[in-house]
Amino acid sequence: MHLYAAADGAVLSVSGPLDDLRTRRRLGDSRIECVAADDRVPERAFCGTFDSGLLRTTDGGDTWEPVGADTLPESITSLAISPADPDTIYAGTEPSAVFRSTDGGATWGELTGLTALPSSSRWAFPPRPHTHHVRWIEVDPSDPARLFVAVEAGALVRSLDGGETWQDRVPTSKRDTHSMATHPDRPGHVWGAAGDGYAESDDGGETWTTPTDGLGHGYCWSVAVDRADPQSVLLTAARSPMRAHNVGSAESYLYRTRGESAWERLDDTGLPTGGGATRAVLATGLAGGECYAVNDHGLYRTTDFGDSWTLLDVPWTDTRRTAAGLTVVG
Repeated sequence: MHLYAAADGAVLSVSGPLDDLRTRRRLGDSRIECVAADDRVPERAFCGTFDSGLLRTTDGGDTWEPVGADTLPESITSLAISPADPDTIYAGTEPSAVFRSTDGGATWGELTGLTALPSSSRWAFPPRPHTHHVRWIEVDPSDPARLFVAVEAGALVRSLDGGETWQDRVPTSKRDTHSMATHPDRPGHVWGAAGDGYAESDDGGETWTTPTDGLGHGYCWSVAVDRADPQSVLLTAARSPMRAHNVGSAESYLYRTRGESAWERLDDTGLPTGGGATRAVLATGLAGGECYAVNDHGLYRTTDFGDSWTLLDVPWTDTRRTAAGLTVVG
């Protein structure tokens, strides 16, 4: 296995057999916002920071170097890699903008026009209402020219041509989307976890529904879809931002739905939830039923898509911080 997990100033590169994991921990001085990597180039990963721009490793996490400093702003808040080409990478920033590299991260150019959308005058991030940022970028595997871009907070917008032009939010979409998921076996379907609830689209983002039967918490953070079954979905949620993110007052939960079934809350599965647990960041593994989760208690793995979780032996508890990102490449 090989994955990258991030919280605050640390990125852990975890690789090797489960009974003998190798962990490399780097980047102790930057506030990390996101990580991205691709199983087609597993030794290369990207780390977006709030205060030090974009960093890249090409040796599996042993060393990191800044890239794009001549073009990108210092605050990189989201990253995505195209399913069509591992050298095409998208970066979202604060203030809200989207940049693209087509050479593996060496050079970057801005995809202009995002903030010209009519809704942009109402975009604002509540803790810093004078600004806003791109919280998530999702590239549709069934149509890699279709991008979903979540601005925190204010809009979920789309591009149908790889970011050359932009379409504003539709009335049924959420305004505070934190993460999204797509699946190659379910073309046009999008799952979204948002601060103002959960939503799905079955038509590439033209319209959205809110199937929330059984979902007892409305502040949603991370969503993952089983690689082998696009009907099986995991979701992390809490009652409020403070309950989701603040270590001292955290109370977050894990939910699952299968197909048309109602959401069920997964308690006592080995993954810490409830009081004292921050919202987990989820990342689907490469095998069916496999998913990883990271929160302030550590890094966990399931092979039955949420029924049971195992704590992995990595030095995560030294940080005791809210997780910022997780990506699985092997």
